[in-house]
Amino acid sequence: MRLLSILALCGLLQACASSKPSMLGPVRPAIAPDQVKLYWSPPASFEPVADLNASSHTVFKPGGQQAMDKVIAELKVEAAKLGANGLMLEGFSDAQTASVGTSVGSQSYSGNTAVGVSASGGFGVFKKTGRARAIFVPPE
Repeated sequence: MRLLSILALCGLLQACASSKPSMLGPVRPAIAPDQVKLYWSPPASFEPVADLNASSHTVFKPGGQQAMDKVIAELKVEAAKLGANGLMLEGFSDAQTASVGTSVGSQSYSGNTAVGVSASGGFGVFKKTGRARAIFVPPE
C-alpha cells in the first residue's frame, strides 16, 4: 500500500527546468511574461535576443499538451527576464530519461503445500523539451 501511495504521489509531481540562454543580442529591461507573444514564423522586423531551452518532466507517460504548455510558460518567463517581447518557437521533443521498477515477493510452505505471491510495477520518467528564439519586435 505504501508503494502505491508513493507511485501516486510521483505521478502528480512535475518539474520545469530551463538552461542558460545563449545570448544573441542586447538585454532590455524585464517585462511581464504575459506580454511575450508567440510567433510560429518570423515577424517582418525583429532583433534576436537569445536562444532558449526549457523542459518539463513527467512521470508515467510522455507529456501531452499540459507539458507543452508548461514548457512554453517557462520559455516566456525566460524571454521576459531578458526584455524580449516575442518568442519564435523552433520545436519540441520527447524522451524517456529514466525508468523505475520494483517488485515484492513472498512464499509460504506448510506441510505439502506451497504458496507464492508476488507483485511488481514500473513507470517511466519522461522529458519534454522546447526550443525557442527570444526576439524583440519594435513597436510599429
